[in-house]
Amino acid sequence: MLYIIGLGLGDEKDITLRGLEAVKKCDRLYIEAYTSLLSFGLSSKGLSTLEDLYGKPVTLADREMVEEKVDSILSEAQHSNVGFLVVGDPFGATTHSDLVVRAKRAGIEVNVVHNASVMNAVGICGLQLYRYGETVSIPFFTENWRPYSFYEKIKRNRGLGLHTLCLLDIRVKELTRESLCGGRKQYEPPRFMSINTAIDQLLEAVHNCGESVYGEDTTCVGFARLGSEDQKIVVGTMRQLLTVDFGAPLHSLVIIGETHPVEEEMLSFFAIKEENPETTTYLNSLCEVGSMIIL
Repeated sequence: MLYIIGLGLGDEKDITLRGLEAVKKCDRLYIEAYTSLLSFGLSSKGLSTLEDLYGKPVTLADREMVEEKVDSILSEAQHSNVGFLVVGDPFGATTHSDLVVRAKRAGIEVNVVHNASVMNAVGICGLQLYRYGETVSIPFFTENWRPYSFYEKIKRNRGLGLHTLCLLDIRVKELTRESLCGGRKQYEPPRFMSINTAIDQLLEAVHNCGESVYGEDTTCVGFARLGSEDQKIVVGTMRQLLTVDFGAPLHSLVIIGETHPVEEEMLSFFAIKEENPETTTYLNSLCEVGSMIIL
C-alpha cells in the first residue's frame, strides 16, 4: 500500500487525525522536500520533530530521489505500507499525480489523505476562491533564461476580472552548472523566491511585452509563511509591496482582479495605510460600502 499524506502548511501539528493514523500504519516514511517546506524547514532538527511525533524515522526524498529513484519506493510499497509525506495537499504538485499513476500501473493500492494547501489557504485574505483564474508559477530568471509564459495567463485572468495566484519558485538541491557538465555532483545553496523578486520580474515582463495588463499601481496581496503562527499578509500596490520586508520563506502573491464588496472589506484589514493615500482612501471607501451592504 502506498499512502500519500498531506501535512498541511504550518508545522508537524497540522497533520490530520486520518493522516496520523495512516503514518502509524506505515513501515517506511518518506517526506517530499522540493515542491514546498513546512515552517520549520527540513533541517535535521525539523526532521527529528516529525520523527518524535510519528515514533519512527523519516527519510528525506529530494527531487533526485522522487524523479529518478521512484521505482525503489514503489517496490517497497508492493509488499509493505509506505508513506509519502507531502507539505500542503498531495495534489498541489504534478509530481505527486505522476507517482499515483505509476503506482496504479504497477498494481499498487494507493490511499490519499488530503490536507490544507496554499490553493485554499489564500482565502484568509478575503478573496473568494471561486473568483480565481488559472494559477501561475514565477520561476527565477537567469542571465540567459527569462521566460514570460506567466504573462499571458495573467492577461487572460485579468480580462475575465479574476484573481491570479502566483506561486513563487523554490530551488532545493539544484545541481551546479559545473555538475551538469559532468564530474562530481555539487549542489547550489537553497533559494526561495521572495515577493519582492517576483514583483520585479512581473514588472519586467509587462514592460517587455508592451501591454499594460498590470503595473506598479496594481493592487496585490503578499503572503509569507501562510498557515504558520507568524504568517504575514499585506495588501498594497506592487510599488508598496516592494518596500515590505516579508521575512523568511515561503512567499506567494495574488494579483487582485475585480472585487465584491465583502472581499473589499476583508482586504482592508490587511491594507498598507501610509504610503499611498489614494489607495487607502479607495480601500476604506470600499470597506464602508461593504459594511452598508452587509447591514
